[in-house]
Amino acid sequence: MPRVSELFFKTAVIFLILGIAAGLQMAISGDHGAFPAHAHINLLGWVTSAIFGGYYALNPAKAERRIAMIHYGLYTVGLVIMLPALYWMLAAGRPEIEPVVAIGSLIVAAAVLTFAFIVFSSAETVRSATVAPAQ
Repeated sequence: MPRVSELFFKTAVIFLILGIAAGLQMAISGDHGAFPAHAHINLLGWVTSAIFGGYYALNPAKAERRIAMIHYGLYTVGLVIMLPALYWMLAAGRPEIEPVVAIGSLIVAAAVLTFAFIVFSSAETVRSATVAPAQ
């Protein structure tokens, strides 16, 4: 399995655990005010990361390109900024945290656009965009 696939799958499992923990915390406390953060942790962290990992596992030529690791790094950094801030903002009622959520969201959006470029590019296009061949 390509390294980027493995990284996305491992990251997805970590977010699955965090999503379950957030859900349990809400259930135990009876306070479901942070349910949008819980949904984002599960959807963006667990599901989308796993889908990215599956895509790269099915497209190893694209997974071997530097841009795939850039995609992983960008997406993961965006989630690490956005998701805890979103949870804190909602669970603790801290609206002043919203600019941090917005910054993380913009990074995630940039990562999704990077993934779109990878998906819609041929392996040769991705190669030429990331590694110039020796001539």
